[in-house]
Amino acid sequence: MSPNPAVPFEQIDVETFAQRFQTERDKLQLIDVREPTELELASLEGFERLPLSEFADWSESIHNRFDNEKETIVMCHHGMRSAQMCQWLSQQGFTNVKNLAGGIDAYSAVVDRSVPRY
Repeated sequence: MSPNPAVPFEQIDVETFAQRFQTERDKLQLIDVREPTELELASLEGFERLPLSEFADWSESIHNRFDNEKETIVMCHHGMRSAQMCQWLSQQGFTNVKNLAGGIDAYSAVVDRSVPRY
């Protein structure tokens, strides 16, 4: 998966995400690209787990698993890997992709301190 900076996607801050997560969760597709060991440390309910290290296992089925027009929010630890995933999803024809700025670390620090930081 190589990033293409010409493919645009939006950022969503953790406060906005938290509000939408509470009120419009059914309208969102949520993807967490962190590794299994990270997911054991901290996770949020409702996120589909697609570790980047397992890209070869799930990349071919992405269109069967997700609606490419539904709003899709991608999360990782700090926002770098999820940005790569957002670019890739955009290249695959996903039209409403957002990167969770700061990742689960920012979510824990700003929104919900009960989510462990690592």
